[in-house]
Amino acid sequence: MRPLRLYLENFGSFRAPTSVDFHDVDYFVLVGPTGAGKSTVIDAICFALYGTVPRWGDEKKVGLALAPSATSGKVALVFEVGDRRYGIVRSLVRNARGTVATREARLDELDPSADPAQDVTALLASPVRTLAEGDHVTAEVERLTGLEYKFFTQCVILPQGRFAEFLHATPSKRQELLVQLLDAGVFDAIRQRAVEEEKKAAAAAQAAEDQLAALTDADEEAEARARRRLEELTELAERVQGSLERLRDLDGRVTAAESELSAADQAVRTLGTVAMPPHVPTLADDLRAATERAGQRAEEAENRRRAEQQAYEELAALGDKTALTLALKAHEDHARLTGQLATARTGHQQAVADVSRAEDRVRQAEARLEEAEAHLQRVRDAHAAADLARRLTVGEPCPVCLHPVAEPPAHPEPAALQQAEDAVQGRKAELEQARRHHRHTQTVADKAEQAVTDLTGRLQALAEQLRAHPDAAELRKKLAAIEEAEHAARRARQEAQQARAAADDAERHRAKIAEEAAAALRKLDAVRDTLVPLGAPPVDRRDLHAAWTALLTWRDQELQRRHRSRREAQERLAAARGERDRERGAVRTLLEEGGLTPPKALEPDAIGRAVATARARAESDLEGVRERRRQAAALAGRAAEHREAAQVAHELALRLRANNFESWLCGEALEVLVSAASQTLKELSDGQFELVLDARNTIEVIDYAEAGMRRNVRTLSGGETFQASLALALALSEQVAGLSAGAARSLESIFLDEGFGTLDPATLDTVAATLERLATAGDRMVGIVTHVPALAERVPVRFAVSRDASGSHLERRSA
Repeated sequence: MRPLRLYLENFGSFRAPTSVDFHDVDYFVLVGPTGAGKSTVIDAICFALYGTVPRWGDEKKVGLALAPSATSGKVALVFEVGDRRYGIVRSLVRNARGTVATREARLDELDPSADPAQDVTALLASPVRTLAEGDHVTAEVERLTGLEYKFFTQCVILPQGRFAEFLHATPSKRQELLVQLLDAGVFDAIRQRAVEEEKKAAAAAQAAEDQLAALTDADEEAEARARRRLEELTELAERVQGSLERLRDLDGRVTAAESELSAADQAVRTLGTVAMPPHVPTLADDLRAATERAGQRAEEAENRRRAEQQAYEELAALGDKTALTLALKAHEDHARLTGQLATARTGHQQAVADVSRAEDRVRQAEARLEEAEAHLQRVRDAHAAADLARRLTVGEPCPVCLHPVAEPPAHPEPAALQQAEDAVQGRKAELEQARRHHRHTQTVADKAEQAVTDLTGRLQALAEQLRAHPDAAELRKKLAAIEEAEHAARRARQEAQQARAAADDAERHRAKIAEEAAAALRKLDAVRDTLVPLGAPPVDRRDLHAAWTALLTWRDQELQRRHRSRREAQERLAAARGERDRERGAVRTLLEEGGLTPPKALEPDAIGRAVATARARAESDLEGVRERRRQAAALAGRAAEHREAAQVAHELALRLRANNFESWLCGEALEVLVSAASQTLKELSDGQFELVLDARNTIEVIDYAEAGMRRNVRTLSGGETFQASLALALALSEQVAGLSAGAARSLESIFLDEGFGTLDPATLDTVAATLERLATAGDRMVGIVTHVPALAERVPVRFAVSRDASGSHLERRSA
């Protein structure tokens, strides 16, 4: 696992969104003061992958992941395993009770061709497929990295304060880790596969032996019997061949005789069906009579058509009936409108008189109103104080003194003043009524005037129209003549239609008889065509009756000749059938003597097929015996091969089933790791310490400062323990790919959290050189967490971590 991009938001002490770019880094250091949040960056990588962090103590505890007072947070990691790229996202949420839970967890395979320099959001936006979600994400990460969480924190991430876990682990715990790292489980898979292969091979051997036992007639004697039978049938086929040729010749003679007899029978039947249609003798006379009658009816129809045409021409000469009818109606309308105009003029004069009277009434009402208003003014003048007091309003200024009115003065209401005001109102009402009446009479007068104008205009238009027809009596006379001419034209049309119908009936009758004559002629042709193969002579088609008579005469003569041919064909057929039956009997005897069942139809082809089929079956039987003998030999060889394969698989399973195989394998791997770690520790300790294994695979240390004394690694001091643990971690990182039994499982990164402060300057320099050598190999990423300046200054990429009131912050700095 090699990280490319890390994103934190409200994770631990990192409140603000923070992105860490690892894509071009092989060796980096996280530096900063104690408590700044350096280890939180490593925690975020571990949390993104496994959903937990070693420092929390409880793998199921996620509450410490979310920054205090934050309601939600997020960690995203883009990383590579081998040549594949993956993206993982874990989102956190705090509910109303303060409980923190994982809201989302998703693992996607990403497009490896995307530029890794892009930010996390852009890289996560190029998923190839989703590998896992929710609770299944961690298991899929373990499958990809090949490491469970507890081993990941011993081989890849070495957390602060837990460097010595692998060093101090019991042999069984170390073996459990090595089995997973080295993919030693593949040997158990091989053993299980060997057991399966043994079962398959044994089953295949048994199946081959069962098939061998089921084979019958697979010996030399069976092959000899099959060969003799084939020879017998070959001889029989040669003897039958001559009879088959004679039978085919006799079949040909029978078929020819049957054909002659069938032809004679067919000719007799065909000749017997020839008969003259019963109406042929009278057809010619009937056609002539129908043709004459049709001509007469056609001539009469033409005469009636000309009479109809003349009647309509005479009708057209009398003039346009519609125009004359309209002219007569115009005379009637003129008389009616003249009376209406006189009435309208009288009404208009009356309306004008009504308007004049209404105007007089309005003037009188206006005069009475003026008189009443003058009287009212006189009364008001006489009672001015009382009238003014009535008009005062409390709060408004007085029109006399201009002071606001506090209380209206109390003056008695004069009765004369009220009466005068009522009189004015009454006169106003009379005036309004008179004016309404005037408006009504004026409207009536306007309408009457308009009616006179309209009627006058219509009469003038009718007078212009009647100039061409000033006499109404003459119009009525012309219209009567047109009515009489129309009646005559309709009668002529009816007679013409009747004549045309009679002509059509006569023509249809003639056509029907003509079609009957044509049908009789076609039947003559059709009958003769069927008789042409029998030798029918040509006929004269111009005389239908004579043609039919000549054809019937020939028919009678041909019938006599065909009856004689039929008797001769019957005699030849009987002779050929008798000879064929005798030959079939001889062939039947040959087949039965040869052990064959004769076919029901003793036809040459059926007999030939029966003999050929029997011979082919004998050949097949012989080949079958030979094939079974070959199969028996092959099955015997295959059974032996499968038995041998089963034995090999059995031996392999026994070897791998040994209880100490896994322990032996892990012990060998541990020896390699301890040997490599010992070399590193010797350099780190300036030759003081080496690591060795005791008989129970417990790691011990040789202390050359104590005369090479061997002692338990737990007796090492804190700094010495860190050196030994670091040596083992580096050995694991370098050696695990070469030791893996399955596909090479390379630890592509290692992260070391603190511990360097316990080293003296010389040892620190050796550690720094060792880490630099590991990083420059180019096949893994090395990351360290330290606050030791001397070590941090030697690392090419530094991530400076600081912390203020708003949380932790990270800045990348290059050496």
